[in-house]
Amino acid sequence: MSAPKVETLLTVLLIRNNQVVSTSQLISEIWDERPPRRATAAVHVYISNLRKLLGDSGGGPAGPIVTRPPGYLLRLDSEQLDLTVFQRLVRQGRQSMSESRFEDAARTFDEALALWRGPIPLSSDGPVMTAFSVGVEEARLECVELRVEANLRLGRHRAAISDLYGLVNEHPLHEAFYGQLMRALYLSRRRADALEVYHQLREVLRRELGLEPGAALRELQRAVLTDTVVDGEQPARLTSGR
Repeated sequence: MSAPKVETLLTVLLIRNNQVVSTSQLISEIWDERPPRRATAAVHVYISNLRKLLGDSGGGPAGPIVTRPPGYLLRLDSEQLDLTVFQRLVRQGRQSMSESRFEDAARTFDEALALWRGPIPLSSDGPVMTAFSVGVEEARLECVELRVEANLRLGRHRAAISDLYGLVNEHPLHEAFYGQLMRALYLSRRRADALEVYHQLREVLRRELGLEPGAALRELQRAVLTDTVVDGEQPARLTSGR
């Protein structure tokens, strides 16, 4: 698709799939606060172009784009949008976690994350697309965190360390990744490194936000300092293969 404004229109309809998006909302997303005088007519033309691209040149009732006052609706089945599939897989993974089926959970989270193609390029900074971008990135981070958790519960502590170092560098204010890295290091017999990760988080939070690590991280630090059992295991109980 070579026309940025048509791309923006399709993106908004996809984000709000199976919901009516008003023409005024579409105008706001495409042109922000500077719409041309004939913006409404232009939207009609863009909708016509989209219908042709999607194989619905007549704009009939069987086509995916439906005219419905005060705007338009894009009809999609639940499995046609990869984001919907992603959300379903995350729900399945959470269910497996709650039932202590960690192998199934890890596999499901891997399948969900395989749907991602990298950062979502926004063709506009309108409110719908901006909120969507923030929301899906939060959903991706949650899935990454759950996948790491499933692997830690499976005893794959050493295998998780490299990825977790990358995650704390990429997301320096995300406390959950620091906690997971501390646990992975501790259970890999690397107590000093686990404590260093805590001090790194503390310095970042103080510098950026003027805050201390949360209660869960402080409790984890105490457990590492006192060599207390973490996740039901102590370092000496781990096998050399983990």
